[in-house]
Amino acid sequence: MKIFVPLDSASKALGADDVADALAREATARGLDVQIVRNGTRGMVWLEPLVEIDTPEGRIGYGNVTADQVPDLLDGKLNGLGRVDDIDWFARQTRLTFARCGLIDPLDLDDYQANGGLAGLRRALAMTKAQIVQEVLDSGLRGRGGAGFPTGIKWKTVAEVEASQKYIVCNADEGDSGTFADRMIIEGDPFSLIEGMAIAGIGVGATRGYVYLRSEYPDAIHILTQAVRLARQRGLLGADVLGSGRAFDMEVRTGAGAYVCGEETSLLNSLEGKRGTVRAKPPLPAVQGFLGQPTVVNNVISLATVPVIFEKGAKHYADFGLGRSRGTVTLQIAGNVKRGGLFETAFGITLGEVVNDIGGGTASGRPVKAVQVGGPLGAYMPVSKFDTPMGYEEFDQKGGLIGHAGLVVFDDTVDMLHMARFAMEFCAVESCGKCTPCRIGAVRGVETIDRIAQGDAAAIPLLTDLCETMKDGSLCALGGFTPFPVMSALTNFPDDFATFKEAAE
Repeated sequence: MKIFVPLDSASKALGADDVADALAREATARGLDVQIVRNGTRGMVWLEPLVEIDTPEGRIGYGNVTADQVPDLLDGKLNGLGRVDDIDWFARQTRLTFARCGLIDPLDLDDYQANGGLAGLRRALAMTKAQIVQEVLDSGLRGRGGAGFPTGIKWKTVAEVEASQKYIVCNADEGDSGTFADRMIIEGDPFSLIEGMAIAGIGVGATRGYVYLRSEYPDAIHILTQAVRLARQRGLLGADVLGSGRAFDMEVRTGAGAYVCGEETSLLNSLEGKRGTVRAKPPLPAVQGFLGQPTVVNNVISLATVPVIFEKGAKHYADFGLGRSRGTVTLQIAGNVKRGGLFETAFGITLGEVVNDIGGGTASGRPVKAVQVGGPLGAYMPVSKFDTPMGYEEFDQKGGLIGHAGLVVFDDTVDMLHMARFAMEFCAVESCGKCTPCRIGAVRGVETIDRIAQGDAAAIPLLTDLCETMKDGSLCALGGFTPFPVMSALTNFPDDFATFKEAAE
């Protein structure tokens, strides 16, 4: 009997390790031949720990399993969910980047290859550098870390710069509220990231790569470090990648937890052992990046998607999506929501479908009031904008941003003035301090919102002016995007700001 128990951090937090230990003890006591496989999560977090038993009919799932239910599980007395692949929430997805996540043992390279792994790299090794870059351009892949910049253009820029050394840097400093896609893919399918970085390196002529991974992810750090070691042993990394004569090697570096190090130039400074402050641009990292050399800086999901593009072809990937947003979006649904987790689907699904249909509305059962999309710097979207399709340009037109595609749901008890204050306070705490609009503006923003809360309505125009200054004058997106949650709260939920004025009177 083969039983799958997730090793994903969210699953472990809900008791998955206890379930795995109980299974091992009970199987030994009964003399059963049970193979326990620690897989990644399928992304249905509200069902974790989700235990799966391999049967001739497929893998049968059992949700929210606890250690004391293990005897009943082995006796067949627990009610199952049926085949996991047939669960409606899972079956409705278009899984490309996350196709293997939760399906395989994350540290079994043979399992990875048996499920399509390395097919993309082998195809890329038979192509020229120019052909590799063109494939990424044709796919329409855009950065999944926040800005949505076309990945192929970054690669093309680095490929065309003459240099003795080039680098691939993976930004795994996933710090946005309500986001966990990077962690989930690293813990559940780390070889996809390694393969994507190898393709990137071969495509642009880079022989070294680094993953900048946040210290708050100890499980991800351990799994990825082990995966890199195994990949090197099996010839996937090193001086002769898969016997091709081309070189690419990589290593994992741990960041200290500064939110601003999610910005690529601040990350590069930290990677070099310097203080994590934002660099002025130009020069762009693609021209002068890590150690002053041409550097591709891409997000985890961007790089982990590259093997899919090369395995199935650029056209296959580009056929999904909406407008200039091609492929799939990995929606991370969190907050006050009934069904939280990761849902991968083609760009174009509306915000309302995600929250009400996929997420099932609020966990509290109260009406949805707002959804913050794109992390702590994302706008608060009201129900009146739930018809907005998930697409970079489409969200921008409605005053929002998709960012890393994290959604945090709030019900009608949320205080939007308090949330606006939180955004300013967050910026003040996390600012690197290099530019005045962010360093000073966020502090003044907190003070101004406090004045409004005390009934000073005259401070509202001052807050608006301050947000404009921060947006136009900040050196990076931390200060430049903080006005998004503040102004969206003020604009879309004016009654929350008026309430305090009335109470003061």
